[in-house]
Amino acid sequence: MKKVLIFSAPSGAGKSTIVNHLLGLFPQLEFSVSATSRAPRGDEQDGREYYFLSAEEFARRVDAGDFLEWEEVYKGSRYGTLRSELDRIWSKGNVATFDIDVKGGLNIKRLLGDKAMSVFIMPPSVEELRRRLEKRGTDTGEAIDKRVAKAESEISFAQYYDKVIVNDSLDKALAEAEEAVGTFIGIS
Repeated sequence: MKKVLIFSAPSGAGKSTIVNHLLGLFPQLEFSVSATSRAPRGDEQDGREYYFLSAEEFARRVDAGDFLEWEEVYKGSRYGTLRSELDRIWSKGNVATFDIDVKGGLNIKRLLGDKAMSVFIMPPSVEELRRRLEKRGTDTGEAIDKRVAKAESEISFAQYYDKVIVNDSLDKALAEAEEAVGTFIGIS
């Protein structure tokens, strides 16, 4: 099968909620764990949320060609997709499913072409996105301002995705995502 699903969205748009729903619904989907050079946060575990690599190890593996794609998403923090992760998922006949930033998502789509379907989860508005981030209560006002500014930039990339789902109603967004994924992997 060797297919890939790519989900990107600004922080707070509901991407992780949608991806987790799809992973629970379609047994052939498997979450692709990205690698990062940043330190674990909270209860994050190596191999579950990310593969945590030192900056030196990350750079060594970039030089060795171990990454399908990688980006310095935030200053000093690199994120990327290890080729071995795709091989691991595909060896089981599963569909690699990414919850990834827009640049990484577009890079994977460019490299894999028709093997990949890219989906952008769009917030109903930037104002609603700000409200959702504030409601979470996990970020400072300054961090929320940074996330909103980044979101405005990320939204400009939505036009390059295969499908854009506006998450103004979670039930509607879930139904759209289910239909798109089912069609792509050949179930509906």
